[in-house]
Amino acid sequence: MKILYRGWRPVLVLILLFSLWQLSTWFLEIPKWLLPAPSQIWAEAITGWSTYSHHLISTIRLSFMGLLIGSSVGLLVAVSLHRLPKLREAFYPLIILSQNIPIIVLAPLLVIWFGFGLLPKIIIITLVCFFPITIAAMGGFRQTSAELMHYMKMAGASNKQIFWKVEWPYALPSIFSGLKIAATYSVMGAVISEWLGAKEGIGVYMTLASSSFRTERVFVAIFLIMILSLTFFAIISSLEKKMVKGKPKEEGTSGY
Repeated sequence: MKILYRGWRPVLVLILLFSLWQLSTWFLEIPKWLLPAPSQIWAEAITGWSTYSHHLISTIRLSFMGLLIGSSVGLLVAVSLHRLPKLREAFYPLIILSQNIPIIVLAPLLVIWFGFGLLPKIIIITLVCFFPITIAAMGGFRQTSAELMHYMKMAGASNKQIFWKVEWPYALPSIFSGLKIAATYSVMGAVISEWLGAKEGIGVYMTLASSSFRTERVFVAIFLIMILSLTFFAIISSLEKKMVKGKPKEEGTSGY
């Protein structure tokens, strides 16, 4: 009930925006190939389900795989850099620098090196996903209470015990913040990888639709991407509520 109470304002804004869009296409007589009305997009979404359903399933599968691998790589990098300060000093600037390379530029090179198979697509999604998780997790580790750390050391706890009993629980809220960002990025990464060369996927469906001026299908693809991103975000948020319950709630901000 609380979500419904809070959510009525954005829903109202969306209804107003779609109404304005619908009326504009009617009164200005905008051609369908240039800007379809929301009602035309909705009709295409309903009647064209058999056309894009297999593309949607392919993108969901690819996004999930990429998110899983990207999250694992991100956490591994964060823990390694946190535990090894010299390694952090050497590689942290390079990790920041790597995000200045546009994925859309790097992607064709990955196709040349690894072909049109699954590997370059997974690499693209991993590159997109690992960064927010790495930065968020490292920030979370830095938020650990110094007093608690001191207490654990005084009690004779080993580094492994300090990590799993104190640092990891403190970093969990930050890690989930990074995961929520990565979850939305994974869908974008999957679509970009499908543009480069794939047999199916939302990216392929969108490319075919735009090349044939089926703009209502392009908008269907855009809304599918948005819905998929929101669904992934909601799943991670749900997991966060279950796993972070009772844990420290400090938001991680990178101190590196």
